[in-house]
Amino acid sequence: MNKTKLRKKFISLRKNKNIFNIEIKKEILKIISNKFVFKNKTIAGYFPVNHEISIINLLKDLEKKNNKIVFPRIKNNNLMEFYRWNKIDFLTTNNFGIPEPNMSKKVEKPDIIFIPIVAFDNYKNRLGYGGGFYDRYLERIEKKKKVIKIGCAFSFQKINKLPIEDYDKKLDLIITEKKIIL
Repeated sequence: MNKTKLRKKFISLRKNKNIFNIEIKKEILKIISNKFVFKNKTIAGYFPVNHEISIINLLKDLEKKNNKIVFPRIKNNNLMEFYRWNKIDFLTTNNFGIPEPNMSKKVEKPDIIFIPIVAFDNYKNRLGYGGGFYDRYLERIEKKKKVIKIGCAFSFQKINKLPIEDYDKKLDLIITEKKIIL
């Protein structure tokens, strides 16, 4: 199945499951905290749309541990950058219907990036919405620094093997509401 058909299938599946307010469990955060240091880091998150799994409470917990939380913003040149966010900040909605932080703050370079997923496979490959924003961002940032890439999805979004292109970026791990795929 090609990427376009897979996207349509999994976005529809996620929508039809009527999933609301399901979050990544705190127990999963504890497990990944044993593998990675989540203190004094710049951590990129996202605001869930289109029935994506929510990590908002996880981000709030990470902020309490002296981490700086940043969210993505798509700029006029279709490049994505990250800007500081906290729970009292107002977000604006972009042309894709995605809430974004205010651009008045300085651009931040995350150490850890939580990435939403449309579908994923056993090899830690992800399928996104098709705009390539995360892949292009990761290509740019990884020339400057190592970034931990954590995919976030529901367990039912897993398939055996995704069709992969040269520009697709593999994740370091994937967390679901049930488990961690290392």
